[in-house]
Amino acid sequence: MEPERSSAPGGGTQPEEAERLRELLRSPAYRKALVFSALIGVPVSLAAFWFLAGLHELEHQLWDELPAQLGWDSPPWWWPLPLLTLAGLAVGLVVRHLRGAGGHVPAAGLHAPGMVPAALPGVILAALASLPLGATLGPEAPLIALGGGLALLFAHLARAPVNPQSAALLGAAGAAAALPAIFGSPLVGAVILIEVAGVGGPQLFAVMLPALLSSGIGSLVFTGFGRWTGLSTGNLSVDLGVSAPRLDTGDVVWSVLMAVGIAFALHFVLDAGRLTAAFVARRPVVHTAVCALAAGGCAAVYALTTDRTPADVASSGEATLGRLAENPHAWSVGALVAVLLCKAAAYALCLGSLRGGPIFPSLFLGAALGVLLAPLPGLGIVPGMAAGMAAASAATLRLPVSSVVLVVLVLGDTGMTPVVILAAVASFVTVQLLPAGHAVPALGKPAGPPAAPAAEPARNRAARG
Repeated sequence: MEPERSSAPGGGTQPEEAERLRELLRSPAYRKALVFSALIGVPVSLAAFWFLAGLHELEHQLWDELPAQLGWDSPPWWWPLPLLTLAGLAVGLVVRHLRGAGGHVPAAGLHAPGMVPAALPGVILAALASLPLGATLGPEAPLIALGGGLALLFAHLARAPVNPQSAALLGAAGAAAALPAIFGSPLVGAVILIEVAGVGGPQLFAVMLPALLSSGIGSLVFTGFGRWTGLSTGNLSVDLGVSAPRLDTGDVVWSVLMAVGIAFALHFVLDAGRLTAAFVARRPVVHTAVCALAAGGCAAVYALTTDRTPADVASSGEATLGRLAENPHAWSVGALVAVLLCKAAAYALCLGSLRGGPIFPSLFLGAALGVLLAPLPGLGIVPGMAAGMAAASAATLRLPVSSVVLVVLVLGDTGMTPVVILAAVASFVTVQLLPAGHAVPALGKPAGPPAAPAAEPARNRAARG
């Protein structure tokens, strides 16, 4: 009698999947790819380090050193206007004249590695023109393109045989080597690339979401029941020496409600970014400059109305998020409302016109909203920020597991993990149920000619016939 074999989630059986894995690992070509991936990790990570260091230094010079040399303690309200106009002109020229159009449009989200080496100059130039000059975007998308493109370039220089399968593998390896430079952890980069690449397709999400949600609920039950009874089941954890606030019912309820609201809000912000991309595609140079100038206007309005630095809006939000987390009480209600409105508008404009990544601005928007809503009954600042960041990240990236891992690592504390999971899942499900919205035009191509001109010649030919 043949032994019964348990079914694997992927539709096959566990012994069959294990045998396929063993066959793959025995393959000389795959082992060579593993060795080559390990070797390219060194130059790719070094390139990513210097790329990020260059971006930060340029931003420091333009937004800190230059205003100080001109006699200002902080950039004046009008400072983003010329810088972002210049950024828009430069990116528009890259999109029009260089291969690859400067990388993918941020409104389309993160893309799996697939950048050809010939497109790297455009990617680097567009990122250097966008991010230090005040784009409301992060550097993660250019890093993914840089890592994947360099990996394929090194493979070409080494004359290694490259086919579609090995190209995808090397591109993913290069991108994974570059991402830890910004996230500070190889785990985040690996998880993001797994979800971005869509390994497993819809079935992965179908299996993953219930498991993720059950994990969050189970953590809440164990934490709460252990506190109520005073008993312990033991756990695999270490004491970090810092106290985390206790989660209660109010934190959980408000986190889920916040997540749904944030998902709706960011869905429309991203759709506005896609509309901006369609507008920019018609005349890349002029329209990119117009949209970048408008984003600078958002930062200028914020600075005029709050008497704070325009860099709060005209930046990725990484440094501003740190200041917000360090001293949230330094922000008045008016300043929080203003930064949410102005940064969301600038974010939508930059998503469709300039080049960069969508993660850091969304994290800041979620954190700022969490701080703004923290006075609600039963909601604290830390749970509010944690749930806000998780919901905003999941709504923007449509990557729930990556969002959970990213926010937990950003917080540096696992105490908020249950509300982070619940907020990420609630936000992800909400945006998936909303209408898809507008499409992003193909890189370097207009959104498409109107239907009438295309149909007119046919009618003329019919009349002539």
